[in-house]
Amino acid sequence: MPESVSDTPDLQKAQPQRAQLQESQPDPQRWKALIFIAIAQLMVVLDATVVNIALPHAQHDLHISDANRQWVITAYSLAFGGLLLFGGRISDLWGRRKTFIVGLIGFALASALGGAAVNSGMLLGARALQGVFGALLAPAALSLLAVTFTEAKERATAFGIFGAIAGAGGAVGLLLGGALTQYANWRWALYVNIIFAVVAVAGSLVFVHERESERNRNRLDIPGVLLATSGLVALVYGFTKAEESGWGSSVTIGLFVASAVLLALFVFVESRVSAPLLPLRVVLDRNRGGAYLGLGLAIIGMFGLFLFMTYYLQGIKQYSPVMTGVAFLPMVVGMITGSTQIGTRLMTRVPARWLMGPGLLVASLGMLMLTQMHVDSNYWTLILPAEFLLGLGMGTSFMPAMSLSTYGVQPQDAGVASAMINTSQQVGGSIGTALLNTIAASATAGWLTAHSLPKGTPNALAAVHGYDVAIWWAVGIMLVASALVFVLVNAGRPGSDLATGGAGSDADANAVPVIVH
Repeated sequence: MPESVSDTPDLQKAQPQRAQLQESQPDPQRWKALIFIAIAQLMVVLDATVVNIALPHAQHDLHISDANRQWVITAYSLAFGGLLLFGGRISDLWGRRKTFIVGLIGFALASALGGAAVNSGMLLGARALQGVFGALLAPAALSLLAVTFTEAKERATAFGIFGAIAGAGGAVGLLLGGALTQYANWRWALYVNIIFAVVAVAGSLVFVHERESERNRNRLDIPGVLLATSGLVALVYGFTKAEESGWGSSVTIGLFVASAVLLALFVFVESRVSAPLLPLRVVLDRNRGGAYLGLGLAIIGMFGLFLFMTYYLQGIKQYSPVMTGVAFLPMVVGMITGSTQIGTRLMTRVPARWLMGPGLLVASLGMLMLTQMHVDSNYWTLILPAEFLLGLGMGTSFMPAMSLSTYGVQPQDAGVASAMINTSQQVGGSIGTALLNTIAASATAGWLTAHSLPKGTPNALAAVHGYDVAIWWAVGIMLVASALVFVLVNAGRPGSDLATGGAGSDADANAVPVIVH
């Protein structure tokens, strides 16, 4: 009897030690979990471009006016971009796995509603709902990845796969959207999300896990939610109105001023509250800040390019929707090569800036080639190599940027840090589409005026001139992004500095890097 009594304290001491050991062990099902997290990410990324291809057919069937057709895209981007920070904080509060699954189910139901739309209001409402649930899903997916893969080389591989999907998914969406629209019906561009979501939910219930200790159970910062959401919505909507009404219109200027005031108030509130929606340490770290800013600027150029290349291939070259998608495949190959081959292999060997910076330079070289597009340009000698270089550079940059987005943060902040990289992409895409489209339209109008033709006259030479001018701007933006990465990002190799939360980690001595536990 005395022996059993004396053993009791030892057993009690051993239990927390065993629990701590289990906490530090990597999840044995992490690679299976990656498959289903990646499927969910693919669904979200595909949705943006699949719907773009299907839009003309949806507009015809539902009798949507030319003035209102933009809202099929804008309703989604406003909800998505405006609510991403809120979605990231919810995932930290609720739990990432639960938020991830709720986001998947909601996204699928919203897609079903949109596919069954009988009028424009029903379709626009469904697209806004997709944006709401996408704002839950996207940061939860990335933060699950960040806390699931803790060993440096495995983390590099996982982020390489995730980055390839995030980068290439948009181009793959053009191919899938073209095929569904041409051979089935535009409604399947929305229904297809249900298939992805069902598979991802089923796999997540079995293979995706999360440690309870990594949640952030602080009270939700309601003023921060309202200010961040309204500020981001005003910013995205401002760029949308700039494309529609012009940069000098009172509505456009008013929206930009409102956005600046709201976001400034947001920063002020976040610096004062005890449990902020976005802890300022997340964005003030130079490595994470450099990743958010560099990738956001790169996306501005890339999204605008997608838009112009779609117009060029379908409008100037008269490619079918399917052939347009096929024509984007070299970009997909480049992105996959850059993410999984170059990025993953070198991420543990060279500092992050030497992947992101040169990657963005390679992407800008591909864009520079496209400034030489003419009406009769040859796809094989100009478009194909330019697309491959663009994809290669962006793919090489995506993976370290996504890894840096959660670099050095406390596990409890992983959701909101992940939301920031998604926010930079979503806001960057909205800005890029509006900014570069407005530049292209102005250049096209200028060409018509210079050649004594009425404004609005359909002319292939004028249109391609407008694309070329806008792409020159995209090249400049991409070069600025590369320069900022070289200046701001100073993290060492993920195998050493990143893995130990070295340079650039939070100043708080108690902060635990998300990369190791």
